[in-house]
Amino acid sequence: MSQPAAILHVVDSLETGGLERVVTDLAVAQQAAGHRVAVFSIEATGGFRAVLEAAGVPVVVGGKRGTLDVSVLRALRRACRGVDVVHTHNFVPNYYAALAMLALPRAPVLVNTCHNMGTRLANRRLRALYVASLRRTARVAMVSRQVRDRLVEIGAVDAARATIVLNGIPVERFSNAASRRAVAREMLGLPADAPVIGCVGRLVPVKNHAGLIAELPALAVRHPGLRVVLLGDGPLETELRAQATKLGVADRINIGAQADVAAALPAFDVYAQPSLSEGMSIALLEACATGLAIVATAVGGNPDIIADGRTGVLVPANDGAALRAALDDLLGNAARRVELGSAAAEWVARHASIEFMRDAYAALYASVRDARGGASLHARANG
Repeated sequence: MSQPAAILHVVDSLETGGLERVVTDLAVAQQAAGHRVAVFSIEATGGFRAVLEAAGVPVVVGGKRGTLDVSVLRALRRACRGVDVVHTHNFVPNYYAALAMLALPRAPVLVNTCHNMGTRLANRRLRALYVASLRRTARVAMVSRQVRDRLVEIGAVDAARATIVLNGIPVERFSNAASRRAVAREMLGLPADAPVIGCVGRLVPVKNHAGLIAELPALAVRHPGLRVVLLGDGPLETELRAQATKLGVADRINIGAQADVAAALPAFDVYAQPSLSEGMSIALLEACATGLAIVATAVGGNPDIIADGRTGVLVPANDGAALRAALDDLLGNAARRVELGSAAAEWVARHASIEFMRDAYAALYASVRDARGGASLHARANG
């Protein structure tokens, strides 16, 4: 946008996760570019709230208590006043914003981003509310081609309103990984010379950490000293530890959340992402920016990030043999790891930086402005 705009991001919460990280980085980048930015969290929240407020981005917390909390709608309506763009993230925030903006004088432009494959839309009530809210939504951004195709295919989103905006990350936060390797290994308690496979993500079924652990006994035979690091927490932690114990590899696995993922990633030799489904994975982008050799499943937005054989290796989902073979190959080939990791880092710097995403959304907001008559959003909202 040629002029500063007032932008309100609306999220379910700011608790630690990929979507929340993206919104935080985007809001901070927009604020730094001269826009007036705020974030509205429907749920009570902590997480990235402190990061936003430290950067001068105000956070309004709705503290939702019921299925459709009228007090949250009132608070959101107040937050929307004087705003140029209301940018919602996923499904509940969009229908809350659409309801809050009803009959609002000089209503802002409503833009929505879908961050995943829409599995929650199997809930008929949620789907009905979301689809109804899209009638008041100017554009819907999808974080990958697969997300767009899926939501259009199931009839949730009209293809004419759908566009693709890839997620972005602060690339510089993950650079110079080689020089930080020794410190990262010491921080994680890893031997300096051990081969290490790493994975970042919530310990939930869709991430399929169990599929990775299942291949560890066979991989350890081929690569003595092998260690696996699962950076994350979640409801499956006890179950995954039990699986590792049963397989006799508990001493080879580190499991736990890590506040500074950027500091930890250089400890890995190979990054594994055995997910069953993905949107546009921030963890995968961060692994690319770190220059890691990557093995990921060909699901969701992963193929938009990983060009098989050029910036990483793609394998079928839920195929343990293929996952094991790809990991085995990279663990045994240091030159190939460097080649793939370098190509991945170059790709993410060109196509998925936070600046690239910020500018893509600025263009999207401007296109909506132009479609509504060409007046600047800021001028229209402020009379």
